Amino acid sequence: MIARKKARAAVEKTTLEFKRNALLSALAGGDNRHFVFLENRLGVKLATRGNLVSVEGGAASQKMAAKILTALYARLEEGEEISTAEVDAEIRFAQEAPKGAAEKEHGAISIRTAAGKLTRARSNAQVAYLENMRSNELVFGVGPAGTGKTYLAAAFGAHLLFERKVERLILSRPALEAGERLGFLPGDLREKIDPYLRPLYDALFEVIGEQATKMMESGVIEVAPLAFMRGRTLSRAFVILDEAQNCSHAQMKMFLTRLGEDSRMVVTGDPSQSDLPEGPEGLGEALRYLENVEGVGITRFSKTDVVRHPLVSRIVDAYDAHEKVDRARSK
Repeated sequence: MIARKKARAAVEKTTLEFKRNALLSALAGGDNRHFVFLENRLGVKLATRGNLVSVEGGAASQKMAAKILTALYARLEEGEEISTAEVDAEIRFAQEAPKGAAEKEHGAISIRTAAGKLTRARSNAQVAYLENMRSNELVFGVGPAGTGKTYLAAAFGAHLLFERKVERLILSRPALEAGERLGFLPGDLREKIDPYLRPLYDALFEVIGEQATKMMESGVIEVAPLAFMRGRTLSRAFVILDEAQNCSHAQMKMFLTRLGEDSRMVVTGDPSQSDLPEGPEGLGEALRYLENVEGVGITRFSKTDVVRHPLVSRIVDAYDAHEKVDRARSK
């Protein structure tokens, strides 16, 4: 009996060499969670030996993983910290890059919000959003929850403060949620409105840190309900209107006409989550009326741009699917 030897093809792999071995543990993440995340998303196998990282898998996946690891390592060299969210962002940029596009650093667009604090775009839509805020006096960011609309607006406002390009950061939102009214809440006016403005406080503390408290006490940062904007002219300020899908026609027009000298505005909202009985009247009208007006930029996010917990994207998908069926049945 003649034994036949089966030829075993050599496993193709890419080997990356990193100069600073001490940074590899941060690159891999605790319990190698960053590497495991990359392996699951790209279908590759990563292994380390000394200051070397080997990547096994399909040729395209190897190339993509190598670019992502190189970009993440560059962040670590600059003193940044990386998390699974940053790994996901680099994967997103690599996968969304058009074929044949010129080579460039993934996720390169960033803004400094305070000493030692840097915020980066995590999707191509976020890149477009930041560019809109840089080049227009009025910007609309509309789309589903979890796409970073409010967070990036607050981060860009903090960036302008840090660069001394504006003197104040003003954040506002309509005090309307699920048909409830402020009068039914306990406490004085401040205690009544705080729950409605809490998401804005959260965004501020995340991008600025503990300095946010001092800046609010000094009046450099102001967080107020939309009703408090009436009659004001907001000069040399960066102004954010959050949850704009809950604005009426009159409220939206009032807010937009508060724009003063050397000021900029950002309006964020999710038309699918309006709490107004008539629907997103003010926001929808503003988008239609101002679409082609000079100085106005509009960034539309989709469910593919969700950068929160992966489950958020699946929740949005599930709701969209069921609402589509319900609309079809009601016709």
